[in-house]
Amino acid sequence: MPYLFGLHAVKAILARNPQKVQMVWLQENRHDQRLQQLQQLLTEAGIVWHDASRRELDQRVGGCHQGVVAACSATPVQGESFLEQLVQGLDTPPLLLALDGITDPHNLGACLRTADAAGVHAVIATKHKSASLNATVAKVACGATESIPFVQVTNLVRCLKWLKQAGIWITGTASGEASTKLYEANLCGPMALVVGAEGVGMRHLTRVTCDQLVHIPMAGLVSSLNVSVATGICLFEVVRQRQG
Repeated sequence: MPYLFGLHAVKAILARNPQKVQMVWLQENRHDQRLQQLQQLLTEAGIVWHDASRRELDQRVGGCHQGVVAACSATPVQGESFLEQLVQGLDTPPLLLALDGITDPHNLGACLRTADAAGVHAVIATKHKSASLNATVAKVACGATESIPFVQVTNLVRCLKWLKQAGIWITGTASGEASTKLYEANLCGPMALVVGAEGVGMRHLTRVTCDQLVHIPMAGLVSSLNVSVATGICLFEVVRQRQG
């Protein structure tokens, strides 16, 4: 049974899917306000918790747990058939985020959190050579793993080609090859934003599948941004244009 840890992550699942929580351990001899608030939420949800030493919690999840660990049923990972049904059933222009080769669970969690805030309908990644949902992702995502569909596909390029056939414009981020600045691109229609791993960026086949490539103008000396930061900038430019 997977573990969820961290105050924000556990509070989020209690707010959205408390039935998934099987067991909770709280660090003993802690009486701070945040932990007391969590105890109140657990009581309201009818969930019994158990006291545990910091060492016990560290052994379960390797630290950084903020004094709370929960055993939960696994969050389902969706497949391509789910994505097809989702796209066909939307009554608003689809906004999707595709991650090409993101292997760091911290970056995946941050991207999910940002995607949730920006109103993304689903996040897409490959089944292989990509980070998948785990406790670290859930903690960094601060509850977004429970609210935004995470879709894993066998072949990202094939998935993008299907999305294009469904009328979705594919916009890729490429700092060195894109002539169009992010703020000059039209991002208002149905679209999927594709971001690649730090350093290597998108793979060649992914890049050539995109309908357009954009870059974020950089004024300083650094050559690139953290992938989750770049994702946030791009997604909220989409939000700005759609609201404008």
